[in-house]
Amino acid sequence: MCRRGMKELDVLLERFMVADYDDLDAREHAALVELVEMEDPDLYMLVMGRAEPAHDLQADLLSRIRQFQRPQGVAR
Repeated sequence: MCRRGMKELDVLLERFMVADYDDLDAREHAALVELVEMEDPDLYMLVMGRAEPAHDLQADLLSRIRQFQRPQGVAR
């Protein structure tokens, strides 16, 4: 798993990794590595939609990651 300095990112990324990591292709894996190598504040801004991703593949991954902001079964 990936551990961050921000608990919010830890929880969100762990949910994503457990559910979707094995389904990522090589390009998506590389884009995910780009994201997790960012500093926490920068990644948090991207995840929250307050900053623009560098490319479409990052945008797609961020969209998928955002789906894990709430545990399954919790109404949005």
